[in-house]
Amino acid sequence: MTAGLLALALVAPAVAAPSVELDAAAVLLSPGSRSSCADVPCLLETAYRADPKAKAIALALYRDTGTVAGVGPEELMDGGYRGMIRLVPQLPVGAHRKHLVWTDQAIRSIDAWFTALYDGTTLSPAYRWTALKLRFVRSVKKRTPSAYAFQWTIEYNVAGSLLTSADGVRETLFHELFHLNDEAHQDWSAKTLQTDYDAIVARCGTKSACLAPYAPNTTKVRATGTYYAFQPNNGSGVHEYAAELAVRYYREQSEMLRSGKLARPAFKCGPAENARAWQALVDEFFAGRDLVPPCR
Repeated sequence: MTAGLLALALVAPAVAAPSVELDAAAVLLSPGSRSSCADVPCLLETAYRADPKAKAIALALYRDTGTVAGVGPEELMDGGYRGMIRLVPQLPVGAHRKHLVWTDQAIRSIDAWFTALYDGTTLSPAYRWTALKLRFVRSVKKRTPSAYAFQWTIEYNVAGSLLTSADGVRETLFHELFHLNDEAHQDWSAKTLQTDYDAIVARCGTKSACLAPYAPNTTKVRATGTYYAFQPNNGSGVHEYAAELAVRYYREQSEMLRSGKLARPAFKCGPAENARAWQALVDEFFAGRDLVPPCR
């Protein structure tokens, strides 16, 4: 256990720590075959034996955070506005090892961020970011999706257009982590944010100038020019809006921890819909912890 995880464990309720079971790890690390391994480290040793550097990273990631990095299945995915996408398993070794490096760094960075955010408090976030199942895949002739999440699993596309730097990987993983926590909170975003979200879409459609004050981040879909948080035909739009809101929270709290002020106006200080969504997010997932000063 890392120092950050230990620090949070001291203030967290006494509940069983999450973990990836051996059978689930075997699906990730020896798909389609029977393994004689009796524990997860053995599975990792076997799967990564051809790349000692990647093996060392995968073993340390599991030892320190409980997260297992393996592969996803081959599938033909309906990507909504992206079209049909073929995904194939791709272990992050050799030329793809950098994605395991970035993922390892991202998870450790997020762990350190939570520790810093709650340092000196008795608060504990209703949030999980450890003991994840990582499924690495590669899209064929496409660069989307970069990632998607379900049931404490994150599918990571080594060809994803957002996953070309350590920063891009860290923010993408934080986005996907929110989806997992939103799911664990019984689809909180749809229950809490849907009314305001629908009103924004009814008012603005896909007009960027109208949506700009409500968009948590600047990310746009290249093909349409629409803010990702409001892109049609992208599953449940409010889910993506909420995940982008979580990324904005991560960015703003990081900036406050780093410099004690924001370089641009706080999201919550925009339209009333922003303030409502922000406070609801902070209260539900982050124990009310917000380092950004109140709006004037």
